Amino acid sequence: MRFAPIPESLPASVPFTGPETLERRRGSAYVARLGANENGFGPSPLAVEAMAKAAAESWKYGDADSYDLRQALAAHHGISPDHIMVGEGIDGLLGLLVRLIVGPGDAVVTSDGAYPTFNYHVAGFGGVLHKVPYRDDCEDPEALLTRATETGARLIYLANPDNPMGSWHDGAVIEEMLNRLPDDALLVLDEAYAEFAPPSAIPRIDPADPRVIRMRTFSKAYGLAGARIGYAIGATELIAGFDRIRNHFGVNRIAQAGALAALADKDWLSGVQAKVVAARQRITEIAQDNGLTALPSATNFVAIDCGRDGEFARAVLSGLDRSGIFVRMPGVAPMDRCIRVSCGPEDELTAFAAMLPEALSAARG
Repeated sequence: MRFAPIPESLPASVPFTGPETLERRRGSAYVARLGANENGFGPSPLAVEAMAKAAAESWKYGDADSYDLRQALAAHHGISPDHIMVGEGIDGLLGLLVRLIVGPGDAVVTSDGAYPTFNYHVAGFGGVLHKVPYRDDCEDPEALLTRATETGARLIYLANPDNPMGSWHDGAVIEEMLNRLPDDALLVLDEAYAEFAPPSAIPRIDPADPRVIRMRTFSKAYGLAGARIGYAIGATELIAGFDRIRNHFGVNRIAQAGALAALADKDWLSGVQAKVVAARQRITEIAQDNGLTALPSATNFVAIDCGRDGEFARAVLSGLDRSGIFVRMPGVAPMDRCIRVSCGPEDELTAFAAMLPEALSAARG
């Protein structure tokens, strides 16, 4: 079979190997699923009820315009629905954005070690990635701007708060970054973890600003990762551009119903946010009990500094995996000295706490 030139040149790669695949490889289920930054506290019961009701009508295609959800999101953010595009999670929206903006050979700037799914889409559409290093375990806006100016980048990717480190910038830093953006460059601001961040981390940006597109999701705080639904906020001309290339029936009606109900259940969201704060503290205490350092986090996970290098951290990760604990780690030095532990229910964190000393001992040999 002959593929088109761009996919023909690419390896058959997967940005993240899913826990189900890893369970099949190891031959047993995990005791604690703490590696994918899912919301282990679950979605709102109202969302579950709405999705169950919508399942009876799953013979229908979903509303191609996600009209009700866009209206609710517009009210939630105090903006016009014309500034909102609903899609199959941030991952799906990133793929559409790259297809919309990046042509073969166009430059794209990101951070070395940042969210790899974005890089996957850039490669898939023939863009050329330029990477800058993290600075002090944070993405470096200054370096991103400099490289974008040098390369004439069409897109600049920045996650705030950041995955995989959990770090964040004050919103004013992002606002100043926009003021210095090179001509013809678009800032892709991934705010998947915004609901867990301090208010000061969220920049004040006019939704009509053509220099930026903001990505939000129902996968994290709202607990709907399996439903695959998220949204983008941007200038109306940019948002309208998605209609040229998107799968208009890609967001199913069950996901739309769940997201609409989840958005309305503010009490459940507040409860999840409180549980995440408590879980971050618990993970921090587990790290300290083992002589390790937990990095400050504005997300629903905590990066734990294992105190050595990537080889040692990978050994710790392997030991945890053998014990039935699923966690992940950054893939690029010097961040790969860390393991990354998602916030989850107390019983799973207790299992992690019980197995970490053994994993550390084995890694130390």
